[in-house]
Amino acid sequence: MSQFFQIHPDNPQARLIKQAADIIRAGGIVVYPTDSAYALGCHIGDKRALDTIRRIRKLDDKHNFTLVCRDLSELANFARVDNAAYRLLKAATPGPYTFILKATPEVPRRLLHAKRKTIGLRVPENNIAQALLAELNEPMMSVTLIMPDDEDPLIDPYEIRDLLEHDVDLVIDGGYCGLEMTTVIDLADDEPVLVRQGKGDIAPFGL
Repeated sequence: MSQFFQIHPDNPQARLIKQAADIIRAGGIVVYPTDSAYALGCHIGDKRALDTIRRIRKLDDKHNFTLVCRDLSELANFARVDNAAYRLLKAATPGPYTFILKATPEVPRRLLHAKRKTIGLRVPENNIAQALLAELNEPMMSVTLIMPDDEDPLIDPYEIRDLLEHDVDLVIDGGYCGLEMTTVIDLADDEPVLVRQGKGDIAPFGL
């Protein structure tokens, strides 16, 4: 049975954020709000939690998992970022974007795209997500909470709890955070490639 925390979207309660981070460190799976939609998150190194998220979302090994980072400097520890990519990232973070980049050896192999050795990275502009990342002091492995047969992400924390109370360890109610998913941009090669148009504006990328 999952726990259910109501956390203030503007002033997250430090006590609840600490408890949420402890659940993640202990191998738990957390539903949390972002600046685009609700997401599933777990500890970057926890294989059991990752396998459970794969099962919930029915994801294959071609899926690009995402590391959610606190800021650009943390992101740079996990991705190979040249000067051109860095300028684009700096202009767009924090924000509703996921960037696909070549991974560094810091990223666990099981999180990488099987062939390209890439990883999705993102810096969300959401107070609860940022507070959680600051308390963890490391990135979270994350995917958007959209069920296999649905076209849109889940948006109601109470519905999420009813649906996933036996699959996740914590649902954070952070209020309404939207239906739109992130804009996904592939920066792994020389030119930016739009993978998915979402909430983030693509104009700064010349796409």
